[in-house]
Amino acid sequence: MSGRKLSGGPNFHWPRCPLWADSSARPTALQDSSHVAFRVCLGLALLLVHFAGCQKAEQEASGRRKVAAILMVQDQFFRLNEFGMKDAADRLNVDLLPSQAEGKPDREISLIDTYIERKVDAILISPLNAVGSVEALKRASDKGIKIVAYNVPIDKGFEAANIESSQFDLGASTGKAFVRHVREKLGGKAKLAIIGFKSHLPEQAAARQDGFKSVLKDVPGVEVVIEQDAWEAGQAANVVQSILLRHPEVDTIWAANEGGTVGAVTAVRSEGKAGKVAVFGTDMSEQLADFLLADNQILQAVTGQQPFEMGTLALETAVKVLDGKAVEKKIVLPGILFSREKPDDVRAYKQRLLDLTK
Repeated sequence: MSGRKLSGGPNFHWPRCPLWADSSARPTALQDSSHVAFRVCLGLALLLVHFAGCQKAEQEASGRRKVAAILMVQDQFFRLNEFGMKDAADRLNVDLLPSQAEGKPDREISLIDTYIERKVDAILISPLNAVGSVEALKRASDKGIKIVAYNVPIDKGFEAANIESSQFDLGASTGKAFVRHVREKLGGKAKLAIIGFKSHLPEQAAARQDGFKSVLKDVPGVEVVIEQDAWEAGQAANVVQSILLRHPEVDTIWAANEGGTVGAVTAVRSEGKAGKVAVFGTDMSEQLADFLLADNQILQAVTGQQPFEMGTLALETAVKVLDGKAVEKKIVLPGILFSREKPDDVRAYKQRLLDLTK
């Protein structure tokens, strides 16, 4: 710095300004600091506006598509969705704009409206609400924005594609593992508690439960003692703990999602029921993999989805639609059974998770 004084003293010369052509209009010494600060802030603001404009122009000139991704909640499943989307976006020269709905319908709708204003080319979304989400997405579609639903389908006609797992098959897959366990370990009889999430996502939860129950006819000795909703881990731990106290005859539990499965295992362990109550679940995560590898014999099997592949397919499908290419309206990814009986598969899953998150 030159060391020039920022004051109205004899060594300082005010820049010429039309507003100050009359010397009487020049600021007094008491006003110097505020005027200088104002001019500095104004200059910075103009620079930022200029930079933003240049950045936007550069993006437009590059021809890169802008694809928004709205993630339902922040858990491992949706993080892997996002990793898959990012992988595809890097390969296909797409600007990916991810955001979190945090499980809040109002926030999801607000994000959709924001992306409409930003004029994105496509929106990838796992919708929270069958009514509110669809209405907002229809507004986006009417503006020419392509909609690709993943995880939870829309099936309203205006969407470009739906990419999902078969929820029925996810339940049926774990159900078959449950039936084998009951026949081989429990003599064909069991007292079962079901932990679902119908009050959270009715259609998805119902499909999983229908799939699980569809195989129970093969073991008439199974009695469903109680069905209750609890889809978050802490909530499910409390619910299952209460069930075990009120229904000590329960010797098996099936949970319809990751949070319910984690909570069920936690409750069985805390109640000292390891080896007496077997847990079966749905979805897969690093924590559930550790439960399957644990020596306590609580978690027996889960059926996981393919979230990384789902995210990759969602973005690839959006780009194909934007390129005018034909795509399948409905893409269904198969689930993958992980069981205590095949620990090498579980370890391979953990290694792949590590590789994806590096």
